[in-house]
Amino acid sequence: MQDGIRKTNAIYWASGIVSICGIIFEVLFGAAGSYILGDGVKQYTLTISLFLTGMGIGAVVSEKVTRNLILSFVWIEFLIAIIGGFSTFLLFGVTAYLSSGTDAFFLYTITLIVGALTGVELPILIRKANEIGETLNRSAARVLFSDYAGGLIGGLLFVYILRPQLGLVKTAFVVALINACVAIWLLNYFKTEIKYAKVHGIAGIGIIIILLGGVFFGEEMAFRFEQKLYRDPIVYSEQTSYQQMIITKEQGDMRLFLDGQLQFSSSDEYRYHETLVHPPVMLAKEKSKILLLGGGDGLAIRELRKYREIESITVVDLDPKMIELASTYHDLLKLNDHAFEDSRVQVINEDAFHYLKNNPGLFDVIIVDLPDPNNETLNKLYTLEFYQLIRNHLSPGGSVMVQATSPTFATEVYWGINKTISSTGLHVVNLHVDIPSFGDWGFILAKRESFDLEDIELAVETKFLTEDLIKGMTLFGKDIDQEIFDQNGKPVKIEVNTLIHPILLEKYTKAWQQY
Repeated sequence: MQDGIRKTNAIYWASGIVSICGIIFEVLFGAAGSYILGDGVKQYTLTISLFLTGMGIGAVVSEKVTRNLILSFVWIEFLIAIIGGFSTFLLFGVTAYLSSGTDAFFLYTITLIVGALTGVELPILIRKANEIGETLNRSAARVLFSDYAGGLIGGLLFVYILRPQLGLVKTAFVVALINACVAIWLLNYFKTEIKYAKVHGIAGIGIIIILLGGVFFGEEMAFRFEQKLYRDPIVYSEQTSYQQMIITKEQGDMRLFLDGQLQFSSSDEYRYHETLVHPPVMLAKEKSKILLLGGGDGLAIRELRKYREIESITVVDLDPKMIELASTYHDLLKLNDHAFEDSRVQVINEDAFHYLKNNPGLFDVIIVDLPDPNNETLNKLYTLEFYQLIRNHLSPGGSVMVQATSPTFATEVYWGINKTISSTGLHVVNLHVDIPSFGDWGFILAKRESFDLEDIELAVETKFLTEDLIKGMTLFGKDIDQEIFDQNGKPVKIEVNTLIHPILLEKYTKAWQQY
């Protein structure tokens, strides 16, 4: 009797632990898809749907398992450990070496397989608990409780510990190790019921040794795969709680990538940052209080520091690790001229939307230097509601500059941002500039009052920008002008991007897929 209680308790503990592993694999696949394939909402939706579908298939398959339930469970865990453990490691390899589209197929296939194996687990454990002597309703209730509670724990572990501390590759190997260890533990608990238990145990130990190799060396090998995704050698890589930061460098050209997206090239970033900073500052009636949303690399601050009239520069950037990198990494420090050492600079690590919503105060110049709207979180920062908040924080006579993606590569997105800003009642002027590392890039300059670029007088030293050049930036070719036509020659209706109707995300993804 006592032995039966111990065994059923072991089953309940095992169900809780493997449920934690299952939910971690589920969200891990979503995160990997978001990083490699983009469009986080789409990837999380697909991977979660496929994982749950797989679980349903697995539950049906579990009916066919009739012999030695514990041994079946043990080998299911071994399979999950091998397939799940190597999943993200191999995904990077597939992305680096195989044709486009193969990575998506690989990820979705792995998700379905691991989901199916996970779906076999609980029915087997419920049946085993029932076989030992537990009533069906009691065994099912307790195993399912362990499953649901484990799901919550797994999600929290992934978000707050595993992903930021271990990254995508090492997390997969560590979680797989837990699956394998649970299998070995349960095998030992029920060894008297299993033929050749030692042989199965040796096989499990072999799997654990392989996975340990993945924990210690897998990330280094995956780094070589990831290197294939970038033109130049990677000299710095870090997964933070918010994003993957990568710096590459070749023949003096340093490039920063956030979640795979190029943020700047040291060879021509001055073209971007001079255009971003100087027109709004020169147009502002007063220049004492500056708000910089994003700009954690310090390069926009470098340009702002040229103005003695500026008394304060408030930088709102979500990721403290980005600020730390810009304040300590030698090459970046040299490029931003030790920007964060200026006493006028105050850094606030907070979401830009939340900051504007919860903090009063007006600013003479607001500069929006945020990444493109390539996921649902960033899309929020290109909505009507966000630009209304910016307008409400703008001093009379103040000015706003927004980086607004490429009018050449994402024409409909650029003019969508323009219309969204205009819908707040702000007066706007559209600018674009050629930046060799990016191509043609767009900006939107805005004020409460109507304004004329003739009023701009550059009073600071620049490497690229001139007053005449700024005026020339307002000229757009017919193929990228505000009046857009589809392939059939019909006018494309430009819509306002809102929180309720986030149209830019889909348009952005579609526009950049061909480049």
